[in-house]
Amino acid sequence: MAKVLIEDIIKSYGETEVLHGINTDIADGEFIVIVGPSGCGKSTLLRMIAGLEDISSGTISIDGKVVNTLEPKDRDIAMVFQNYALYPHMTVFKNMAYGLKLRKFSKKEIKVRVDRVAKLLQLEELLDRKPRQLSGGQRQRVAMGRCIVREPKVFLFDEPLSNLDAKLRVQMRLELRKLHKRLKVTSIYVTHDQVEAMTLGDRLVVINDGYTEQIGPPLELYEKPASIFVAGFLGSPAMNFLSAQISADGNSVQLSETVQVSVDSVNRQIIAEKKVTFGIRPEHFSLSDKGKTGLPLTVDHAEFHGASTIIYGRLQGNDELITVRLPHVHHINPKTVLMLTALPEHIHLFDPKTGKRI
Repeated sequence: MAKVLIEDIIKSYGETEVLHGINTDIADGEFIVIVGPSGCGKSTLLRMIAGLEDISSGTISIDGKVVNTLEPKDRDIAMVFQNYALYPHMTVFKNMAYGLKLRKFSKKEIKVRVDRVAKLLQLEELLDRKPRQLSGGQRQRVAMGRCIVREPKVFLFDEPLSNLDAKLRVQMRLELRKLHKRLKVTSIYVTHDQVEAMTLGDRLVVINDGYTEQIGPPLELYEKPASIFVAGFLGSPAMNFLSAQISADGNSVQLSETVQVSVDSVNRQIIAEKKVTFGIRPEHFSLSDKGKTGLPLTVDHAEFHGASTIIYGRLQGNDELITVRLPHVHHINPKTVLMLTALPEHIHLFDPKTGKRI
């Protein structure tokens, strides 16, 4: 196991800078997820840690040793790729043993390691099969097993579940967490899937357009996003954003001429009559009690998701579409007007110019 330190990392291709001073420290045995949309630079950062991309500026240290100029084989890391990268002509056993063979391990030690890891990953019955005889999930377990047998200081995962179907991804997420709990090896995992990020990571590093937006535990980023980008990227359905203005007394937010929402005391340090972006997650609305006032929402469409109902509609006097998630099944027709309550403690306010949280 090892601590990984990433300091002021910049990556440029010619005159085009794609990573802009990334900083983070990854504790010994921690599971870090680097998450962001396609093209944001997350895989480039992972490849720089692995030694597959040159570093334009900054330093990367593994276990206290700067590895900027070290070859990948000398960094004591193991990488699991999106496409498995198994040798099609080799059996599962030989695929898992190949790296150890190159490192001149004895046949006895190779067998001991492969058998132990095969048992850990429930691959004992598959050791004599070729990759073409395996399912996608089994191939991915073999790819992970090939890394585990080497007993590296750091595991690197580059979107390893993206080729699997939805059901298998859920199963493999669980397997990955159980595996990490057993091995306690420092792990860096790259994905664009925010569900994977939220369920796998001890901490998340959210990257947007080559910049670090926020770093922290998943729940902290979900409940206290530092920017509109983080707030909108994490969560499904995404957070609602509405143009708004703070009232003159600073105690409420005006969403339209006829609709306003009380603001929790935490947010009352804001400037009266300032224009803001109002954010609230779909699940932080509730139906007002009958006969009581609330936010009037005209329903456009409702989707039934079994345990919940997703409602799309517009608030009175505001044309921006918003999403509401209500527990249980609600049979609601289009053009129905619902009276909603927005939970004040879950309201987020952002500066519309900078996108930063107020």
